[in-house]
Amino acid sequence: MLKGANVSLSALTTELDSFIVSLGWSSPTGEGDADVSVLLLTPDGKVRGNGDFFFYNNPAAADGSVQLLGQHLTERGTEDRIQLDLSVLPDAVDRIVIAASRHQRAAFGQLEDLRLGLADASGEQLLAFAIDDADTESAFVFGEIYRRAGEWKFRAIGQGYDTGLAGLATDFGIDIEEDDSAAEELPPAPLDEPAATPAEELPPAATATATATATEAPSGPAPAAKRLRTARKKVTLPKEPKKSLAENDSWHAARLFPATSLKNDHEREVRATSVLLSVMAQVPEFGRRLTAAFGAPSGRMETFTEVQLPHGETPKRPDGVIRVERAGKLWTALVECKTNGNPLKPEQVQDYMDIAARRGYEAVITISNDVALEGRPLVTVKIDGRRKHKVGLWHLSWAEVTHQAKMLIRHEGVKDQAHAWLLQELLHYLQHENSGCHGFQNMGPAWVPVRKEIEADLLTPGDPRAVQVVESWERLTRQVCLELGGELGVRVLPVVKRARRGEDALSRLTASADRLAAEGRLQAEIRIDEAPGNLTIVADLRAGKLRTSVEIPAPDQGYPLSLAKRLVKQLADAPADLHVETLTDGASPGPRGTLERLRPEPGDLLPKDGSRPTGFRLSLVKSVGNTRGNAESGFIRSVDTAVERFHSTVVAALDSRPGR
Repeated sequence: MLKGANVSLSALTTELDSFIVSLGWSSPTGEGDADVSVLLLTPDGKVRGNGDFFFYNNPAAADGSVQLLGQHLTERGTEDRIQLDLSVLPDAVDRIVIAASRHQRAAFGQLEDLRLGLADASGEQLLAFAIDDADTESAFVFGEIYRRAGEWKFRAIGQGYDTGLAGLATDFGIDIEEDDSAAEELPPAPLDEPAATPAEELPPAATATATATATEAPSGPAPAAKRLRTARKKVTLPKEPKKSLAENDSWHAARLFPATSLKNDHEREVRATSVLLSVMAQVPEFGRRLTAAFGAPSGRMETFTEVQLPHGETPKRPDGVIRVERAGKLWTALVECKTNGNPLKPEQVQDYMDIAARRGYEAVITISNDVALEGRPLVTVKIDGRRKHKVGLWHLSWAEVTHQAKMLIRHEGVKDQAHAWLLQELLHYLQHENSGCHGFQNMGPAWVPVRKEIEADLLTPGDPRAVQVVESWERLTRQVCLELGGELGVRVLPVVKRARRGEDALSRLTASADRLAAEGRLQAEIRIDEAPGNLTIVADLRAGKLRTSVEIPAPDQGYPLSLAKRLVKQLADAPADLHVETLTDGASPGPRGTLERLRPEPGDLLPKDGSRPTGFRLSLVKSVGNTRGNAESGFIRSVDTAVERFHSTVVAALDSRPGR
């Protein structure tokens, strides 16, 4: 679409209830980022109150009309997605504004390939709009969905603001108090305390944030409404549970979902499916979190297992069925689960897609330990273009299920104590060594031969096995981000460099495989919200070493010696073998040394020529695992532990505030 153009949604699809909006961008360095926001407006062009403004501190509407789904990586860069359900919008709302802003009012002109996409509930793209004139603006209205003469339309806008998120929101009637000293958040109540009575009940962390930061303005001469703070909320972790009453460590607490008795893969798959689907149905926040990205409405959810459905002469039994009822309408998804690293069977998934299409179901959801990569489906199926009813094929990794459960129970909170306990039991089951739900665990059959050829310097460019290894490395990187994000409660994503024009997924993978053949190294960058710099992981397969590092900029002000002393002080509890290197603008490298040597003499970090440090590179090196699996000696385990150790002992100790 061109800027200013509009189109009726009924001309694009017959399914006018649920849509997924994606705002995308790319960055030459892979570091650029933005945050989406949505405003619900009345005919006068204003919100009814602060509760009609959805952004990172208020990511979902209670009625399910708006839900921010978070960022995803694509072959073109980063996409931040929004799920909209037009069927539940109040009559007073006749316009939905879709916007984005940049942190600390950075310019959108630093990003490239700014775009908006609109897809239906099955994931099929309906329209696209590109913004190619971004400059100094720190916020943008990408487009709007509006009601005209009883039907919904979309308009491509592309209007920028130099005043950031606060300026954009103020234009639509939001009362903003942009202040970095965010109000103290209320932690969830401890799980071993009784629930409060309704009159005394305090909302959990996530609900408290939405309530405190998105309170509608009262009517009449009542006191003025609270101003909405755009500063990111502070996450307060739940209190530590009380000490166990067990006499010794050999006593194990009784579990709702035991895993120790599982004997084979079939039992694991049946148990995992039933456990997951039952918790999804009983904990609305969790069920909604997992299905919103697949176009499911917000409504009453029921789940079923081992359902028999007709299919020719041989009935089929999908592992599970999810049904969501909203305003008399049903959304249905068939579920196929695999555990213990077992692959999905294409012919089985194809049968379920055909059954769903014939019966008018909306989706087929596959769940396994494998991690899906954008643009490279785990299972390829044939779609009958003659069918009017479209079925979406979606995938969940067990690692993503675990991530979402951690985010709710450890960082955001749920409304009900029983629901919190159910999520804890689910987490315990997923993390049990016998559940088979441990996420990506195998670098694939090409790992050992490729590694041996790299060590012997025999791997040649164009070897298809190297492409398989690079793809497994990307899956491992995605999983590392899920695990770290679940532990920290913040957004953690791999950094994606800008793709060359016309480059597809396979050609990019091939180029990375050729670099692996030439250099013998696998490399990835991870962006962690609020961290002072990107975390870099380099696996040198020739040397058998794994390096984790971060580069932090030096403030423009302050004496160089004070900068060095402050850095060493911040790293007081970091490992003694941490390698510290001074970065300069000069041609020659700056001073370097281990933290053990630098602690008594921080001045050794200063360049001998008197030049000012521009930053510091901090690195830890360890031996890399050999085997392809997830055992103690495995490559995957060595990467997981290296990243966790580096973040907890080094990155977490650094001050992310500029100029500090």
